[in-house]
Amino acid sequence: MKTEFPNIANSDKNWWLIDASGQTLGRLATRIAMILRGKHKPSFCPNFDNGDYVVLINASKIVVTGNKENDKMYYRHSQYPGNLKSFNFKKLRAQKPEFIIFHAVKGMLPKGSLGRTMLRKLKIYKDDNYKEKAQKPVLLNLKTK
Repeated sequence: MKTEFPNIANSDKNWWLIDASGQTLGRLATRIAMILRGKHKPSFCPNFDNGDYVVLINASKIVVTGNKENDKMYYRHSQYPGNLKSFNFKKLRAQKPEFIIFHAVKGMLPKGSLGRTMLRKLKIYKDDNYKEKAQKPVLLNLKTK
């Protein structure tokens, strides 16, 4: 029996559409990271980008459990002394809801050039208008009980 390794010639990339309204942040980010890595395919290889494209809509309608709405903090620093900026989840969701999901998924992908390549296949929009309609993404139902 011959072992087949994935390469660009035999890898097929699909487009998935995910609606984030009412979804929990961490559970959604793990599913997106799994699709971007290609772990849902039988031809998964950890050192090859075999994942699919993900278009995420309604990023501003993401939810978190407990009191994370006010307690979860995001930090930014310009490397100048005394210039640490901090934002809580509620404020950041009002300003840049795309960054919240981007930041969560980025932490779940491999570090280095392979992870950056996988992260480029993630398209995030704060409402339900997206540009990738020509690719005909398939709606992926992630609703849980």
